[in-house]
Amino acid sequence: MIARNLVVALAAGALFAGPTLANHHVSAKESANDKIRRAISAAPLMIAEKATVLDMDGSVLRQGSNGWTCYPGVPLIPGSKDPMCNDSVWQAWIKASARGESFKTDVLGFSYMLQGDGLVNNDNPAATDKNKGTWIKEGPHLMVLLPKSALGSIPTTPAVGGPYVMWGDSGMFHLMVPVADRPAGALVIHKH
Repeated sequence: MIARNLVVALAAGALFAGPTLANHHVSAKESANDKIRRAISAAPLMIAEKATVLDMDGSVLRQGSNGWTCYPGVPLIPGSKDPMCNDSVWQAWIKASARGESFKTDVLGFSYMLQGDGLVNNDNPAATDKNKGTWIKEGPHLMVLLPKSALGSIPTTPAVGGPYVMWGDSGMFHLMVPVADRPAGALVIHKH
């Protein structure tokens, strides 16, 4: 319950603190400044303005000083234009996920995606068949890594509204905390 209350309080602050970026779908020949602008739109300015910005290939676009790392897209998804900003715990999760390894933590980790996310399967991170499982295109949200024991009775479906667990049966599980409405038609549920 304490973890849930903490997440709700943090999400409420994120709702009003993040910069907006009306159209983050840009051409393949975008400049480093365009990538940086999109990357830092993922988090509140108080975090993003001093964050390191990495390109999708891991090269440094801008060195930061506050321990946060922002990307112009999700680095695990080729071609992603959905920016994210991660603390050091989430950076470790990204690295483990890229290697196909499970991830465990005893501390909280935070990642902002205030521009929303692409369509993903909520049940299985490797799923590609959009006719199976629960698919979601989440709007602006905060993601939280925490010990699995802290998840308690948090729902595992985005259909209930509010915080929910994504990829709960995998080593990549995390808590999703929507901070604004989803795009119209964003939730697609299919039975297995």
